[in-house]
Amino acid sequence: RFGSASSLSSAVINSRLQELVRLFKERTEKVKEKLIDSDVTSDEESPVASPAAAPVPAPGGELEGDKPLGDDHYCEMLCCTFKHRPWLDRLKSYQFPSSIDPLTNLMYVLWLFFVVMAWNWNCWLIPVRWAFPYQTPANIHYWLLVDYLCDLIYLLDIVIFQTRLQFVQGGDIITDKKAMKENYLRSQRFKMDVLCLLPLDFFYFKVGVNPLLRFPRCLKYMAFFEFNNRLEAILTKAYIYRVIRTTAYLLYSLHVNSCLYYWASAYEGLGSTTWVYDGEGNSYIRCYYWAVKTLITIGGLPDPKTLFEIVFQLLNYFTGVFAFSVMIGQMRDVVGAATAGQTYYRSCMDSTIKYMNFYRIPRTVQNRVKTWYEYTWHSQGMLDESELLVQLPDKMRLDIAIDVNYNIVSKVALFQGCDRQMIFDMLKRLRSVVYLPNDYVCKKGEIGREMYIIQAGQVQVLGGPDGKSVLVTLKAGSVFGEISLLAAGGGNRRTANVVAHGFANLFILEKKDLNEILVHYPESQKLLRKKAKKMLRSSNKPKDEKGGPGDPLIIPPKADTPKLFRAALAATGRMGGKGPLGRLRWRLKELQVTQE
Repeated sequence: RFGSASSLSSAVINSRLQELVRLFKERTEKVKEKLIDSDVTSDEESPVASPAAAPVPAPGGELEGDKPLGDDHYCEMLCCTFKHRPWLDRLKSYQFPSSIDPLTNLMYVLWLFFVVMAWNWNCWLIPVRWAFPYQTPANIHYWLLVDYLCDLIYLLDIVIFQTRLQFVQGGDIITDKKAMKENYLRSQRFKMDVLCLLPLDFFYFKVGVNPLLRFPRCLKYMAFFEFNNRLEAILTKAYIYRVIRTTAYLLYSLHVNSCLYYWASAYEGLGSTTWVYDGEGNSYIRCYYWAVKTLITIGGLPDPKTLFEIVFQLLNYFTGVFAFSVMIGQMRDVVGAATAGQTYYRSCMDSTIKYMNFYRIPRTVQNRVKTWYEYTWHSQGMLDESELLVQLPDKMRLDIAIDVNYNIVSKVALFQGCDRQMIFDMLKRLRSVVYLPNDYVCKKGEIGREMYIIQAGQVQVLGGPDGKSVLVTLKAGSVFGEISLLAAGGGNRRTANVVAHGFANLFILEKKDLNEILVHYPESQKLLRKKAKKMLRSSNKPKDEKGGPGDPLIIPPKADTPKLFRAALAATGRMGGKGPLGRLRWRLKELQVTQE
């Protein structure tokens, strides 16, 4: 009885030890997997809060955290209860930033818009109020109200915004308040801002409200050019704004010329000659029409009579020819910059067509080449993406590659668990290629030197006796050819034909690029080879049971023991030999038992 009890306890202990060993093995495998792939999350449950840590209800029966705040509601209507608006709370708690990044801060761009609007008010309306009789004692207070509102915007720009702009000094971004203020005070921008706010308005008390006294307000042109640069940096189609701005330059030159023509007519006397404005109709529209005909040199104008009129007209003609030629040249540059990509595409296509015609390439091949050019250009807006990114620093190219390709590459089973930095380096080596319908991506039997990732479109894997049956259709996000990157010997040959079904955009990773990357990541290299062996082992199956020709195995089977050697071992056993053959026979028996 004592022996049976001890054997029972030893069996329980053994089973418990085996259970502990199994748990330790599972724990070790999880730790290894977590060390290899940092994205793997732990299967352990989150700790449950202790009942003792639960909040204790207040004497009134409610939890302290459930008490409504005093300012939680501001209005109640029947069944609806309205709370504080989120934007109102943010407005109350908003604090003006101590420093502003002029390159990326959209709030600063919005503020520059208001400054430019105030500057345009002065530039456009000061000549009108000076030349035309639109400013009268009855409406003078409206003009002055808007004038001083624009002056307030100028002043706020100097005091609040310009003194908070960050700047770069010695490669460092300076955000210190005192340093930013001193940098602005030493700049040319500060001198112009002070000059444009000269208080010439005090002369109103002596000479009356003369709009020319506000002419220094037009000197804030630096804000206008800064606004142009900031706005073009955030617009997706900046050339549209450039065309509008160039057109505004032309309209403003005509606007100033119309004001000068009315002033010259008033100086000579309205209707005194056939050349001056006769005072009929809308004065501004009539003068603007005359300015358009003069600056664009359309002709059909009355001849000037007096010396003053002749000199004025000559200056107008000279200025019009110069200004109009400048505007046309600038418009040409804007349109040329906007269509530079299209021009490059047409040039490349024309050169290719000329080359094919010179060598008498068949018409079917020429049509496919033209189709490739048109689809590539319309699908991605360029012929080669690498040309666009070659000027960027390596870090910026990596950031763009992560945003474009990381979601696709991270789903490839072969690369899961690899070093994240290795995947980042691999993203920069991906090359985009466009395949036309029925183009062969790869053919059966050829040496595989690259892996393919489908970015857009579909490809079909062909097989069967005739090699034309569709085995499977791969869509966007699918990957094929990845085992060929790591296979050695004869295991890197393509096993099927892959054809593009329609237009297909593929990313290609070449084998030599991956090998250059894996040199710096030995752990990832071991992991990739291990996964490649598993994939090959699962896919490599012999064709028959007699050992016929099949796909190459990763680990070949063990060779059988020669017959003569087996006969010698059997004779030694019958004779009871104790020599080397006897010891070898005993050792082989032990190995056989262990294997069984």
